[in-house]
Amino acid sequence: MEENKENKVDKTGKISRRQLLGGALAAAVLPVASSFTGLVQEEVPPVAPADPTKVQGIPPGKIGTRSPFENPARKASDISSRSPLQDFYSTITPSDLHFERHHAGIPNIDPEKYELLIHGMVDRPMKFSLADLKRFPAFTRTCFIECAGNFRRGKAEMTPQEILGLTSQSEWTGVMLSTLLREVGVHPKAKWFLAEGGDAALLTRSIPIEKAWDDAIIAYGQNGEAIRPAQGYPARLLLPGWEGNTNVKWLRRIEISDQPYFTREETSKYTYPVNGKIRMFSFEMDARSIITYPSYPQQVQRGWIEIRGIAWSGRGKVTKVEVSTDAGKTWNDANLQEPVLSKAHTYFRHLWQWNGAETEILSRVTDETGYIQPTLKQLVDARGADIGGYHMNPITSWIIKRNGQVLFKPEKYK
Repeated sequence: MEENKENKVDKTGKISRRQLLGGALAAAVLPVASSFTGLVQEEVPPVAPADPTKVQGIPPGKIGTRSPFENPARKASDISSRSPLQDFYSTITPSDLHFERHHAGIPNIDPEKYELLIHGMVDRPMKFSLADLKRFPAFTRTCFIECAGNFRRGKAEMTPQEILGLTSQSEWTGVMLSTLLREVGVHPKAKWFLAEGGDAALLTRSIPIEKAWDDAIIAYGQNGEAIRPAQGYPARLLLPGWEGNTNVKWLRRIEISDQPYFTREETSKYTYPVNGKIRMFSFEMDARSIITYPSYPQQVQRGWIEIRGIAWSGRGKVTKVEVSTDAGKTWNDANLQEPVLSKAHTYFRHLWQWNGAETEILSRVTDETGYIQPTLKQLVDARGADIGGYHMNPITSWIIKRNGQVLFKPEKYK
């Protein structure tokens, strides 16, 4: 007797896939019997077999979230929140991980009521609403912001975040300040402007007018969205390459003048000594770099290691990053990740084969002005023993122990 292929059963006694699908399809298309027959045939939907390789997902939401297995976080204190540099895969800082310098809390400013006043040595004092700012031609650029006090040391158990976490990089969007200055008509004799924030700290800074005409931006966008409240919502001053507190957040007033205003930040601890003399005004951030992998508390194994890190300069583009794997005795050029942007974090990489011996790895950067990142000793020699804690950009080192442990090498000023 010929085998019935349509009802074939395998050796395990299970119905074949063809039979299962065929039966399910038939059940799905059977018509419901007419009511006069007295019978009701319910439609039975096909049931697909469970697939153990598939993982049931959570329902999608309006706002995306990180994987629960990824938990980067800022390191917060009363005065600051530091970006986790060692956790980033590129030079862009996620907006919620951007560093903060805390002064007087985060103001809650209604964008419908926001105004920016520009007055002083101008022909036409004007107030600009947020909608006004957005009507002007928009400009977008990627650059870093860095606190002038971005350097900590003191112990071997320190991460890149703890050492240099007061720097972050975003793509910023806004209107060029020069566009607004043309609207108000700045007097030819104007030399400075005062930038004033709208928070309780009322932070103010004196800024040379040349920076306004050059690349200053009134930014209202960050990484494709509105600036976060902690970063100055609804609008802030962005001065590419200049120290953090000149980039005044929650900007509400600009006053044009022919002289500086000598604000608190310009006559206090925010200044720093150079050979015994106080440097009243400091603006540009010097070139610096840091290796983010390997770094504390990471553990490495003997063999090939890709050394990775970031380098930047407030004076323009990074032109070269060198890496030493023998405590500075010899140096090798690292590969720079394109595009290399002006006044922006630049990612660098260097492939190295570790032989298992204890050693010291470090990096140094050269920018387009020819400036080379100095050692701590060179900084002390240039500024004197009373060097202070601002605008410190020394070469930083990591010690790799024979067991693969990585530790920061803290150095003393004296």
